[in-house]
Amino acid sequence: MTAMEIMYHRRSVRDYTKQKLDEIVIHKLLDAAVVAPTAMHQEPWSFIVIQDQALLNRLSDFTKESVRKEALSSEIETSKRLLHVTDNPEFHVFHNAGTLIVICGPAQGSFVEADCWLAAENLMLAACANGLGTCVIGFAVEAMNTPEWRKELSIPEGLMVIAPLIIGVPAGATAPTTRKPPVILLWK
Repeated sequence: MTAMEIMYHRRSVRDYTKQKLDEIVIHKLLDAAVVAPTAMHQEPWSFIVIQDQALLNRLSDFTKESVRKEALSSEIETSKRLLHVTDNPEFHVFHNAGTLIVICGPAQGSFVEADCWLAAENLMLAACANGLGTCVIGFAVEAMNTPEWRKELSIPEGLMVIAPLIIGVPAGATAPTTRKPPVILLWK
């Protein structure tokens, strides 16, 4: 596929086979991530790779409970809608994917988050080009930045979780979704 075809083909996949990704494939994806554009050539990203299913299950349970508590105390309707997801015992935050790659960056600094998200996009496009599925799991960011999970995941002081991405072999096809047309605020 061409780069344009990959961009239009990429989907957020939420159903995976049990097939594990091997180390060579993961390194290939990480190599793609680190060639992303970066402000002032800072390359602020670092990565955590989790393939231990028991650890993913514990993190999923912790995340669900954290999101549930927040939804219960929120006045925001979209937060309240999360209760039907978090109360479902069958729901797994990581959609049973066998690999979670977490992109971390310094807690301080201009453009750190943008750089890390650019690395995430490169990784997702490379995964798509290799027939793999990905999905950003924004649910997990807050949970992974808690003191207990920072310790569990050996996240050094001064770094934070920015972009958790699940990656794996899709269990089936993911239908395209419609997108709004570009909103052009000014064109002179």
